[in-house]
Amino acid sequence: MMKRLSMKDVAKAAGVSQPAVSYAYNRPDRISQNQRRHILETAERIGYGGPNALGRSLRSGKVGAIGFMMMDKLSLAFEDPSTIALLKGIGHSGEVQNLALTLFPLNHNAILADAELVSDSLAVRGLVDGLIITTLPDNHPVIDQVLERQIPFVIIDAPKLEGANFIGIDDYGAARTQMRHLLELGHRRIGILVDRLRPDNFVGRVTKARFSKASEAVNRDRLKGYVDAATDVRLAFADLTIYEAGGLGETAGRSAAFSLLTSAKVTGVVTTSDVMALACMKAAEDLQIAVPEKLSVIGFDDIPDAVRAGLTTIQQPMVEKGVVASQFIHALLDGRDPPATPMLKIFDTRLVLRSSTRAI
Repeated sequence: MMKRLSMKDVAKAAGVSQPAVSYAYNRPDRISQNQRRHILETAERIGYGGPNALGRSLRSGKVGAIGFMMMDKLSLAFEDPSTIALLKGIGHSGEVQNLALTLFPLNHNAILADAELVSDSLAVRGLVDGLIITTLPDNHPVIDQVLERQIPFVIIDAPKLEGANFIGIDDYGAARTQMRHLLELGHRRIGILVDRLRPDNFVGRVTKARFSKASEAVNRDRLKGYVDAATDVRLAFADLTIYEAGGLGETAGRSAAFSLLTSAKVTGVVTTSDVMALACMKAAEDLQIAVPEKLSVIGFDDIPDAVRAGLTTIQQPMVEKGVVASQFIHALLDGRDPPATPMLKIFDTRLVLRSSTRAI
């Protein structure tokens, strides 16, 4: 497959910086006419067509659409409770009620197979005015394309990109609260269920080496919170049974929980999501392990099913995240000068005690 040329290629061929190439197309007043002519002639010579002209017109507000970019399959938008809550918040906001919303799922398998294919996502080819991006792994190639083409964007939770408009929570601090709850109840044989640390389909026991290479910022920060809280009571990494499900759904969670519960004699399980926690409770039921009499389980998110199941969990405002994201993207697209500094909103979280945890 022929490589898709980028501004970086033009900069190398012309012997100039990448920002200079960007200025040649988007801010010609920032460089001399001679330098601009040299850059454009070089781009034509090597076959670079320039940033999408349609994309530039969209950023002037001529399309009336925003994009919602997420990992995994499109079905996740209709099945995952956290994603549903985000979309509900975006839809409930009056800021974007006159705009269309386009979903852009990014298949994580494509990252491994063909980075060029991923970076040429429809989301960066001029179909939307701006993007709401959520839970992408570190250094995803599509982010470079968004930056290069100067598409206005807002990030929810991840990636944690310096200087970006960002909405999130203190994942590390909330995770420490999660783990401390089990520790204060006397649990020391603790298992951890994590959805995914890298988008590579790995399923199994997490080693220190695996943890050190984690690229999913949210789960990486939460796992670090668990490990550090355990260290406070002199539990080492090796004392914890950490299992990675390799996916976000109930099926992956239930399989991972079954493996965890049959391979280690744990009295408590802390999970990076309520979906994982509820899957663990179902696996425990299949194995005739009573919750909370024999096994305490704590989740993260406080989705509606957590209330019905009596799950102790960390509550975070998922719908409110979507509302603020729509407000941020509106501020970027309303035609006025963009905010002088990146917009930032960090929400508080709280521990919600229910019946799925108890003292040893």
